[in-house]
Amino acid sequence: MERLAVIGAGSWGTTIAHLLAEKGCAIDLWVYEPELADIIREKRENTYFLKGFKLSENIFPSSSIEKVVSAKNILVMVVPSQLYRSVAEKMVPFLKTDAVLVSATKGIENDTLLTMTGVWQEIVTGPKKLEVATLGGPSFAREVMQKIPTAVTVASSYPSLARKIQKIFSTSYFRVYTSTDKIGVELGGALKNVIALAAGITDGLGFGYNTRAALITRGLAETIRLGVKIGAQPLTFAGLSGIGDLILTCTGDLSRNRTVGLKLGQGQNLGEILKSMKMVAEGVATTKSVYNLAKKMEVEMPICSSVYSILFEKKKPIEALHELMDRELKAEVSENFTPI
Repeated sequence: MERLAVIGAGSWGTTIAHLLAEKGCAIDLWVYEPELADIIREKRENTYFLKGFKLSENIFPSSSIEKVVSAKNILVMVVPSQLYRSVAEKMVPFLKTDAVLVSATKGIENDTLLTMTGVWQEIVTGPKKLEVATLGGPSFAREVMQKIPTAVTVASSYPSLARKIQKIFSTSYFRVYTSTDKIGVELGGALKNVIALAAGITDGLGFGYNTRAALITRGLAETIRLGVKIGAQPLTFAGLSGIGDLILTCTGDLSRNRTVGLKLGQGQNLGEILKSMKMVAEGVATTKSVYNLAKKMEVEMPICSSVYSILFEKKKPIEALHELMDRELKAEVSENFTPI
């Protein structure tokens, strides 16, 4: 029985741990809250973030980073993006020299504007050679726990490693594809949360399917523009971690980010919305990162900028929407088929 580590016991981390455990792996699961670790151990249920699902006996919860990380060849990292660096730094002393880490967090760090693989590149130095792959795609945790057919993508700079991770994760209901475009998979997973906030806002304002479809399509155009500028492959955004995750997060009722947007569109206060949520809506913090990254890279991203103005500059959603619709008219794509 291979022993793996999963870092983070939110809904997605717990789901990944359970999926791997049911395949026969022993999973050491790092749980931030000691009391939740006790609950999972005793009740075989994550009552904080994933109620109603019995967890495998092959999951061994612990709040000790050293115990969970030490001696592991493969680790899966699933903690909120703005806490990612602090947890990663605590892991470094216990990482094996040739460990492989699969990052399943979807976000961009606020201070550095780095994706999660970029964070690892900064903090792992010296003789350790940590290879970081990234997992993305349309995958609500509760549906995966229900064994509803799901397809995702794992990206690594090394195709052979991507194929290895693909085999480890794949089941009869969880199909994994491979990619070499790590930055594209990461950006797709991060930006879809910002666009989902916008989709939720327009739903909350009472607009229809036309509006949502326009937001998804033009949000994808913004994602491609930024991705290509940073070095991602355009076709990645036509895949599971791009348009696939974007559709799911902008339309699904299980989407935390769409839910936040929905409540904003209905006139609720952002602070109160976030206080009422136990789980993190990554799109809120990521909006700030994307806004600053777009300015740094000189990429026009009007939808993301509008979401930023609503979240952090107290602009009224209806005003932001009118400004988007009244912008200068233009072609949809350039002569070389790049979204404008």
